[in-house]
Amino acid sequence: MSAESASDIPKGQVDLLDFIDWSGVECLNQSSSHSLPNALTQGYREDAGLNLESDADEQLLIYIPFNQVVKLHSFAIKGPEDEGPKTVKFFSNKEHMCFSNVNDFPPSDTAELTEENLKGKPVVLKYVKFQNVRSLTIFIEDNQSGSEVTKVQKIALYGSTVETTDMKGLKKIEDH
Repeated sequence: MSAESASDIPKGQVDLLDFIDWSGVECLNQSSSHSLPNALTQGYREDAGLNLESDADEQLLIYIPFNQVVKLHSFAIKGPEDEGPKTVKFFSNKEHMCFSNVNDFPPSDTAELTEENLKGKPVVLKYVKFQNVRSLTIFIEDNQSGSEVTKVQKIALYGSTVETTDMKGLKKIEDH
């Protein structure tokens, strides 16, 4: 069980932390000393002293693959009220995105984070757009104050796994 209180997680959903394929996780424009694991890894993300920070400007582009197909219901992104993220765009199953092409694709959903959200209140996504998610790209476009550095204390993704048919368990018709 994670250190979060169960009340933070929307009813009927689970924290998808255990389903992240960590070997494929990437973050563009992160500060080398304040990198993505600070906001995404269990234990680190509960430590208010650890942040993910942007480097050259306020934007961050985060790629999170999953080790199985998931349904994404909602998310929580915590951050400081001035340097915390403001406009956050989500792309389902879009690989190899970068800052030069992120605006070429319509996002699956966009959220404008409020002060309440930055304290951890989950934001419900357009659930119909996130039914078969193999990977998620999160584009943090700007922050609350328009400053050069965006800080993220925690990223949590809530949803469920998709039960898939075990193809090995099915017999071919010709075998009979």
